[in-house]
Amino acid sequence: MSKVLIFGHKNPDTDTICSAIAYADLKTQLGEEVEAVRLGAVGGETQFALDKFGFAAPRLVETVAGEAKGVILVDHNERQQSVSDIDQVTVLEVVDHHRIANFETSAPLYYRAEPVGCTATILLKLYKENGKSVPANVAGLMLSAIISDSLLFKSPTCTAQDVAAAKELAAIAGVDADSYGLDMLKAGADLSDKTIAQLISLDAKEFSMGQAKVEIAQVNAVDVNDVLSKQAELEDALTGIINEKGLDLFLFVVTDILNNDSVGLALGKAADAVEEAYSVKIENNRALLKGVVSRKSQIVPVLTDIFNKR
Repeated sequence: MSKVLIFGHKNPDTDTICSAIAYADLKTQLGEEVEAVRLGAVGGETQFALDKFGFAAPRLVETVAGEAKGVILVDHNERQQSVSDIDQVTVLEVVDHHRIANFETSAPLYYRAEPVGCTATILLKLYKENGKSVPANVAGLMLSAIISDSLLFKSPTCTAQDVAAAKELAAIAGVDADSYGLDMLKAGADLSDKTIAQLISLDAKEFSMGQAKVEIAQVNAVDVNDVLSKQAELEDALTGIINEKGLDLFLFVVTDILNNDSVGLALGKAADAVEEAYSVKIENNRALLKGVVSRKSQIVPVLTDIFNKR
């Protein structure tokens, strides 16, 4: 049997990278031949975690069918978020914590989806269910994933299960979750060396919402004005992507990690959906999204409801 590749979504975030590595470790402990790979560049936050716990980034791949027959998806399931030739391989497993959309297989598979804040929280259960221990360095990566997805336990997506898992993993890794987590988030929020292209692709995902094609990108910042001072350049780049992909809406979300609010830069013919969704007024293509920090629970489902009514 050929090697199985494990990977998360395009434009990988910390959960995608760290969960792929962790699940590869568990599978290896179980005697399976697997490899964690990635579908995009590693961001500053993720690199901070990798460096802290002594890991190299997984190998970058553009396609997978040329080297594997079977794959395992973590932290995603929607096909437009996955590798470009996903239709040419067999999806053997999915471990995810997002909505299920645009996903089907020709054969049965192992599918584990739970309404928790992070894929790593589910993986900790899988280690236990399989009677395997989490190595200290892998525990550090899994902790990093939970901190990232929960914004240090402040996101509405964070559950009691995530908090408990983080506490357990921090003990295994030998770090203080709060102090380490803040350092990691700040590393990810340092956008001073990022180009416009990097800013809008660091954590971008495409979604089908009703009849609309939507892309939502999100970056974390200590001061949102550091990003929005480049608004004209951002708008030029976003307009190019809208035209290239035929998007109805591109929502670029800048999240303040200290105040837990966001500013959305909304472009496209359906930008008014943001006004309708949040009862706000878009001025200069911007909308203040008070208390909004989670794309998964506070943006995607709200906008999907709006587009489904159109």
